Amino acid sequence: MGSASAISLCSHPKILLRSLTNKQRLQSQCQSQGSGSAWLGYRTQVVFLPPILPRRRRCLVVKAASAAEGGPRRPASARRVYRESQSASSLPVAPVKQLASFVVPAASFFAVTFVLWKLVEKILVPKRQRTSSVENKTPAEGMKWSFAAGSNLLTGFGAKIERESKLKLNDFAKELRSFRSVDLSGRNFGDEGLFFLSESLGYNQTAEEVSFAANGITGTGIKAFDGVLQANIMLKTLNLSGNPIGDEGIKCLCDILVNNNGIQKLQLNSTDLGDEGAKAIAEMLKNNSSLRALELNNNMIDYSGFTSLAGALVENNTIRNIHLNGNYGGALGANALAKGLEGNKSLRELHLHGNSIGDEGVAALMSGLSLHKGKLTLLDIGNNSFSAKGAFHVGGYVKKTKSLLWLNVYMNDIGDEGAENIADALKQNRTITTIDLIGAKGAEFLADMLKYNTTIRVLDLRANGLRNEGASCLARSLKVVNEALSSLDLGFNEIRDDGAFAIAQALKANEDVTITSLNLASNFLTKFGQIVMSYATRGAGCTQGQTCAQGHAVPAA
Repeated sequence: MGSASAISLCSHPKILLRSLTNKQRLQSQCQSQGSGSAWLGYRTQVVFLPPILPRRRRCLVVKAASAAEGGPRRPASARRVYRESQSASSLPVAPVKQLASFVVPAASFFAVTFVLWKLVEKILVPKRQRTSSVENKTPAEGMKWSFAAGSNLLTGFGAKIERESKLKLNDFAKELRSFRSVDLSGRNFGDEGLFFLSESLGYNQTAEEVSFAANGITGTGIKAFDGVLQANIMLKTLNLSGNPIGDEGIKCLCDILVNNNGIQKLQLNSTDLGDEGAKAIAEMLKNNSSLRALELNNNMIDYSGFTSLAGALVENNTIRNIHLNGNYGGALGANALAKGLEGNKSLRELHLHGNSIGDEGVAALMSGLSLHKGKLTLLDIGNNSFSAKGAFHVGGYVKKTKSLLWLNVYMNDIGDEGAENIADALKQNRTITTIDLIGAKGAEFLADMLKYNTTIRVLDLRANGLRNEGASCLARSLKVVNEALSSLDLGFNEIRDDGAFAIAQALKANEDVTITSLNLASNFLTKFGQIVMSYATRGAGCTQGQTCAQGHAVPAA
């Protein structure tokens, strides 16, 4: 009869393999059934396994069937090799039994204990429920929002910061009641702080100028002025620049200011104001009779907003200064504004720097100003992308005006031809005292103009690339007696020592020169040029505060 063998492939110590008779097999089977041992027997050989094994440590049993059962018979040589390898690495039988009798029960005990503990944990400990959205999360304990903008601190620190903020606001409130001019800009007290301070502003009997600029005030905070500005008759200047108020907040402010009789200057620069806000301001101007100066610089006002403001100028007879620098009026906006200026009698200053109105816009604007019934004293049309063609219309207005004192055409590409047109007009003008031009070779025309003009006191020629040639042209005019010019700015013009030397000679030659401020900062002067200018300005009788080649004050002689 063929025999079968069982091979155990597990990580246990060596297991005894022996042959049993039929009688012994039956006895061992009975014992195993009584003791609970696991018994596997195949023909003549049997493998005894421990009574309890961890579920994970299963043994792989490979059965070698006999030829009588139809399977292939293992070669004798393979069996011999296996037995030799087993005998070479085997341990004595007695030590293995002792080791197994100690290790196996202990491992079994720990395995069963671990399984039972996991079962108890699953039964007794409830599972955590996960929230599916952020909205179901509760706020973190110990957190508190301070009334001050941007504060989110732990309870202890938050309470301290809140106390300190309230103390500061109390100090601000005292300032509002004690000083004529109060600057609270950049304190970042937000809408809540403005509501706190508005009460003091309502009972104010002292402050005439108040700045709340750059404090994080939104359209919601503007509601704090409701009722306050009607009761306050002392406040004359209100600065809300640099706050993200927006169109809705501007509308709210305009509703409050319609019937206000105190505020004369309103500053709303950089407040996210667009066409809708400009329309609200225009409606307010039609009814308000106290506002004199309005600053709307660096906002987002387009053609539509310019048109609304132009319509208000026809009906308003009290506004004096309008600042619209850094907006988006363009040629159409300038054209609309010109029509409003024709019927206005009160406007004195018009600031349109940086609106890209171009040659067409300048032509329309100069036409409207020529028909303006009021007395405009200041016109700023710098950085508006117009050329010599636009400068020609500017020159025409300069010849006609009898009220303009200050003209700025800086940062426009008027070229030499444009400079010549304006210079010729200035020869006939007897009112302009301050002019800011551009143009390199145009300095020659301006130099010639200075020989005839007797009113210009301030001449700003910064960043025109005059170089030594332009400086020499101006020097020739400075040799002639000029009783009006007192301030000359030649900064950023690439002037070198030769140009500086020419100006120095002119100042030394003209003992009656009236220049008290000369700026040659940011040019290419060496130490030699600086020394020459320093001696020349002292000899010319310049007063304290005059600037030298480097832009520093020159001490009096």
